[in-house]
Amino acid sequence: MTARRLQGPAFVRVLPDTWAARHLVPLGHADRCRAVSRWSGGRGVIAGWAAAELSGAPCAPAGAPVEVLLPVRARAPAGVRVRRDRLHPGEIEWRDGIRVTTPLRTAFDLARGEDETDAVVAVDALAFRHGFSPDLLLHFAVRYRGLRGVSRVPGVLGLADRRAASPPETRLRLLLVRAGLPRPQAQHPVRDDVRRRAVWLDLAYPAARVGIEYEGADHTGPDRVLRDAARVTRLVDAGWRIYRYTRFDLRDEPGRIVAEIGRALDHAPSGTS
Repeated sequence: MTARRLQGPAFVRVLPDTWAARHLVPLGHADRCRAVSRWSGGRGVIAGWAAAELSGAPCAPAGAPVEVLLPVRARAPAGVRVRRDRLHPGEIEWRDGIRVTTPLRTAFDLARGEDETDAVVAVDALAFRHGFSPDLLLHFAVRYRGLRGVSRVPGVLGLADRRAASPPETRLRLLLVRAGLPRPQAQHPVRDDVRRRAVWLDLAYPAARVGIEYEGADHTGPDRVLRDAARVTRLVDAGWRIYRYTRFDLRDEPGRIVAEIGRALDHAPSGTS
C-alpha cells in the first residue's frame, strides 16, 4: 500500500501511522483494538476494559479507552491508554488476530481499579461469561504482590458473585449490600409446577419470598413484555413479592430502591429475612 493511496479518499487515519478503510469508520470495538495493536507495531497486548469486551463480557464504562500493555514507554494517542506491567506469557491469548490478556488476567487487572463498583462489575461479568470462580484471582494477587491496586483485590472478591448475569444486576446487589441489607442471592431458581421448569429471578431473598428484577432494554419488546407479565404472575401466584427496576431507578432513585426492599424484608414473616 502506497502513502499516496492511503492519503486518498478511500482511507481514514485513525491513529498515528495507522489507517482504516473509510467504510469501516467509525470503527467497531474489535477494529479499534486491531488498530491499536497495529499502532503498537505488534508488540502490544490489549488489556483492561477493552480486553473484557473482546472476550465477550460487555461491562466497560462508556468512553473507556483501549488499554494496551507495552514493553517500552510510548505516548498514547487519543482514545488509547498505554501501560507497562508485569505479564506472564500464559496470561496472553489471541482473539480475532489480536493479542489480548486472558479473562482471568483481565479480571485481575480490573479488580485493582480505583472504583470498587466498576471493579466488582468487571469481575462478575468475566466470571459469569467464562465460568471461573472469582477466588482464582487470589493466585494473581500473590504472584504480583506489590503491583498497584493489589491490596484492593480481596475486598472486591468479597463482593463479587459469578452468578450475576449483567452489570446492572451487580450494581443493584451492591446498592443493597452497602445500605446494610442482607446479601441477595443472584439468579435464584423458583420452581414453576405448572410448566414444570424453573423461573429465574435476577436477585432474591428466598426465605422472605422477595424477588428483584432488573428490566433492561431487552425487556422492552412487545413479545418480551407479554412473557414478563405472565412470568411475574406465576411468581406472585407462588407467593413471591416482585420488585422491578430500570436504569432510571438505579441512576435517579437508589434510596427508594433500598427503602422498598428494606420494607419488604421488614414485613416478611418473622425469621424469614
